[in-house]
Amino acid sequence: MEMTPTFREFVKLSKKHNFIVFSHKFYSDWLTPPSVYYGLRKSYKGESFLLESVEGQEKVCHFSFLGFMPLRTFKTKGKKIYIRGKEPINFETKRDPLFELKKIMSRFNLASRKKLRFLGGFVGYFGYDMVRFYEDVGKDLPDPVNAYDSYFILPKFLIVFDHLRRQIEIFSFLFLEEKKHLKEIYFMEKETLQRIYEKAIVPHKLPALSFSLTNVKVGSCENPFSDEVESNFKKKDFLTAVRRAKKYIEEGEIIQTVLSQRFSLNYKADPFTAYRYLRILNPSPYMFYLNFKDVKLCGSSPEMLIRCENKELTTRPIAGTRKRGRNDFEDSQLQDSLLNDPKEKAEHIMLLDLARNDLGHVAKAASVTVPIFMTIEKFSHVMHIVSEVRAKIKESEDIFSALVSCFPAGTVSGAPKVRAMQIINELEPEARGVYAGCVGYFSFTKSLDTCIIIRTIVFKNNKAYVQAGAGIVSDSKPLNEYKETINKAKAVILAIRLAGR
Repeated sequence: MEMTPTFREFVKLSKKHNFIVFSHKFYSDWLTPPSVYYGLRKSYKGESFLLESVEGQEKVCHFSFLGFMPLRTFKTKGKKIYIRGKEPINFETKRDPLFELKKIMSRFNLASRKKLRFLGGFVGYFGYDMVRFYEDVGKDLPDPVNAYDSYFILPKFLIVFDHLRRQIEIFSFLFLEEKKHLKEIYFMEKETLQRIYEKAIVPHKLPALSFSLTNVKVGSCENPFSDEVESNFKKKDFLTAVRRAKKYIEEGEIIQTVLSQRFSLNYKADPFTAYRYLRILNPSPYMFYLNFKDVKLCGSSPEMLIRCENKELTTRPIAGTRKRGRNDFEDSQLQDSLLNDPKEKAEHIMLLDLARNDLGHVAKAASVTVPIFMTIEKFSHVMHIVSEVRAKIKESEDIFSALVSCFPAGTVSGAPKVRAMQIINELEPEARGVYAGCVGYFSFTKSLDTCIIIRTIVFKNNKAYVQAGAGIVSDSKPLNEYKETINKAKAVILAIRLAGR
């Protein structure tokens, strides 16, 4: 097996760097990210992840990433930080936990000639309630799910699928604490890379998926998901909350806010099976499966939060939705209806302005642009109005401050953002936890890519949780907003039910 670097290159790199990347590249037109992940997780039973794209623009679905065997884990709950590496460390902090993650990453001096968007780094999630470190949004709410507020892992093994070139590259990362026994270390890494390659290319037959709805219960108008699905918001209470939010809008305190409800149901099957159903039922530009020790997430998010690549920032607000038509003619009519709907247009422009303002905090002067304005993007079940905002990051800023500048997204909070979040905190009955935060990575290449945690399942303690929200504006009809949360959750809950039979 051919591996880079050569031994001579490795010795040279070790003199200046303490984090060395070993890699092997090969071509395949039959291996898929889910099949390789399914096979490798049997051998590497610890925390792992799969990031892929099933549908979307070419640049979005170029790469898929699989990661195994954490060298470090970073978790937070409230002010407590839990770090696992060679030695476990627990402590409390009053400052931004991202400062601690940044400090950890600074200790790794990466040596690589590769020019990938993501080449080693921390992968995980940043829950909505992390916003309490940046803004005063009100008192702490009950948190029955009790997942970590943030959770990231640094994998030893990374497998990258380049879908355009039909190319797969396996990476193994070595943290050199001492510059001794280099020859022995080098050939041990080569053997390790050989083993993971051999495991990756073994054909793994995934269990067949059945889409028969025979055993899936059908609900009523009052409870659309049947009695097996519970909500943390009674219907009448949700309608009351919408009216109260509209009152705040009438009084001029906010322009918009987003109210959500969390659905839950029992689930004892393999969460990865639910992910496989979800990627078929609701394919999206950001598909992810996080197999963490205390919690598992699988999601199909259509919406980027923020990306930073080559010092360029990008965010893509989505606001405005219609279902897909039954044929091309109906599709075209629905598209025209969406683009000419005054309410949808006004809401989109408001959230676009908020995104521009968010990037402006960390952008070079006069660098914020809108290269894509109110275009339609079509997905399997829906179409959206999408805009794109770009900017050049200031020299004084980095990927961590860039994330904070636009967290959480205006599309899941509202405008003005801080007051909208205070009203969410007042009107929603429980902490949002993971929902409306973000999933993504901080790369050693100084790049960042994150998506908003929507259309996502959280698995914890033999339960599956799905949360969905609706944007409340001055002319919102409470019942329609309630139905919107139901409709957004339908495909995700169907994936859970199909997988759990």
